[in-house]
This record gives sequence, structure tokens and C-alpha cells, in this order.
Amino acid sequence: MIARLAWAAFVAMAIAFSASAPAQRAPLPARDMSEIAFLQLPAEARATIALIRRGGPFPYAKDGAIFGNREAILPAQKRGYYREYTVKTPGERTRGARRIIWGRGGEFYYTDDHYNHFRRIRE
Repeated sequence: MIARLAWAAFVAMAIAFSASAPAQRAPLPARDMSEIAFLQLPAEARATIALIRRGGPFPYAKDGAIFGNREAILPAQKRGYYREYTVKTPGERTRGARRIIWGRGGEFYYTDDHYNHFRRIRE
């Protein structure tokens, strides 16, 4: 009986301790990022950057939405630093996978695989 009570007390303490201890994750390492020259971008991506610089109008309702960088591929910044814009894909009925990400510091990034890989745009 005493052994059962001791075991129950141990389990209760272990549960209480694990519930109160915050889970900690190591920060994700920064990823190396390749670059792409502006003139090497598809024509639709260059047109999207021109629209961004003019302030629109944008063809998709979600253009200009905050890009949260949940993939942690782009350099870490405060929420709201990055905005995303759709790059039209010929023959695609939906928004497709191509995006331009604009940072408040003036930098641009291009992805053609819906955020799996990014290339910084070199102008």
C-alpha cells in the first residue's frame, strides 16, 4: 500500500512538473540563400516588382498581406516586416506557387515553389 502511494505521489509530481516547465526549442539555424539577378526573373515576377514599387493596383486580394516567415528561411524580423505578392503563373487558374516577398528594408525575395526555397533578388 505504501509503495502504491509513493508511486502515485511520484507520478503526480512528475505530471505537475512537466506541465509547469515551459518547452524550449533551439532556434532554427539560418539557411544559406542563393541570389537571382533581377533580369533573370520571369517577366511576370519583374512585373510584380514594378507593381510593388508603384503601390499597385494588385490583381489578387491577398497581395500585400503580411508574410509571417513561419518557414524561418528569410532573415528573422519582427512580424509585419515582410509582405507577400503573387507572381502570375501562365496557365494557372489559381494564385499558383510563385511569390515575391518584399521587406521593409527594400529587399526582395523570389520563390517559385510556395515558400520551400527563396532567392534574394539582386538588382
